[in-house]
Amino acid sequence: MLSKNQIKEIQSLHLKKQRDNQKLFFVEGVKSVVEVLTHKPQIVSKVYGNKEFISNNAQQLNKLTINIFEITDDELQKISLQNNPNQVFALCNYFNEENYIIDLKKDFTFYLDDIRDPGNFGTILRLADWYGIKTVFCSPSSCDFYNPKVIQSTMGAFMRVNVIYSELDKLLNKQKAESVYGAVLTGENIYKSKLTAGLIIIGNEANGISDENLKLVTRPLTIPSHQTNGTESLNAAMATAIIVSEFYRQLKIM
Repeated sequence: MLSKNQIKEIQSLHLKKQRDNQKLFFVEGVKSVVEVLTHKPQIVSKVYGNKEFISNNAQQLNKLTINIFEITDDELQKISLQNNPNQVFALCNYFNEENYIIDLKKDFTFYLDDIRDPGNFGTILRLADWYGIKTVFCSPSSCDFYNPKVIQSTMGAFMRVNVIYSELDKLLNKQKAESVYGAVLTGENIYKSKLTAGLIIIGNEANGISDENLKLVTRPLTIPSHQTNGTESLNAAMATAIIVSEFYRQLKIM
């Protein structure tokens, strides 16, 4: 059984300030926790699971030198951000900072400019993982990588995609790019453009790419819409999916 203080300590990690102070974040759900235990057990500090989870995964858990606590569904509900918690919750240590290696004259990746929605942010990381992108860059104002909703929406991709926060101008001074693409409403038709390696900027959900960063775009790109459509723009993650698919098709397949 968890004490009130233990519950409060875990609940405090819902806040970025507390996560940063303790260098801890949490992973929820059977699939995600099992994946972490399988591929990165070294980052796991503690596991809190109900009787069903511990029983079903006893063989794997017994091989690990990790503190495992059996808790009730009621306790799981108290420490979870989900309306319907799924059996298990793991406290994990922040990743060690790694040197990123990517040549933007030969390959492509994304720069997320003030992406605030955790679901969009996590989905974009999941897309990056699907297409083999190992590093994604973000503006400092973008969503926190360790936000529980980001971790949840990546469906495990958070373990395989390196996220680097940087101002765009500073990044481009260090990382020379073949092209700096910007996803905008008026630009080159992405399906008629010959795409090359470079950095692809995805703008804020409501305001698009910031004026400051828009000045650094060398090739604005547009996803063409039907002439009679009534939709003003696409969701950031949806637009990213279309864009990465076309880049992958042209640069990796053809």
